[in-house]
Amino acid sequence: MLRNRQALIPYLLLVAALAGGLLWHQSEQVPGLGKTVITGRADVGGPFRLIDHTGKQVTDADFRGRYMLIYFGYSYCPDVCPTTLAVMAQALEKLGTKSQRIVPILITIDPARDTPKVLTDYVKAFGPTFVGLTGSEAAIQDAEKKYRVYAVKRPLESSKGSASNYGVDHSSVLYLMGPDGRLVNFYDEAVSPDDLAKDLRQRT
Repeated sequence: MLRNRQALIPYLLLVAALAGGLLWHQSEQVPGLGKTVITGRADVGGPFRLIDHTGKQVTDADFRGRYMLIYFGYSYCPDVCPTTLAVMAQALEKLGTKSQRIVPILITIDPARDTPKVLTDYVKAFGPTFVGLTGSEAAIQDAEKKYRVYAVKRPLESSKGSASNYGVDHSSVLYLMGPDGRLVNFYDEAVSPDDLAKDLRQRT
């Protein structure tokens, strides 16, 4: 996949919006003050109903009580996806037994090609605890919207009209979701295994 400026836009907007408090919508009444204040819950993420790499239907609720380290990518991605998943794997290895509290998840942005069987073969290359999720186009698009993911198909120059020969330009963000399903932190593709492991150790 060739990165382009459009693919960076959602990540930059996410950073700016979180920094400015624009995505934080939980509020509460303050006793004695008679007004509502923002208390801080990020409006990123949400319910999903997808199919895991074993063919089982799963929802976000199936991961309650554990942290989810989520990445949106696809198995045909030639560069940033396998690199980022490898960083996830190395970081979790550095955590030792503490990594048992974290579920590394790949949600495909290419459900047409990333069937459960394809994802089974793909995620096992990164570790036995990795989970691959796919689903219908509508279900994937719903998850992308909730996580503010950018993903657009791009015909490859060598495709010559083939509908199945394409790449997907996409944003590249790691999401750490808490045991309650809410966003804890996020990381861009430049994060190193050491830095990711350090932050995960502090937050989980």
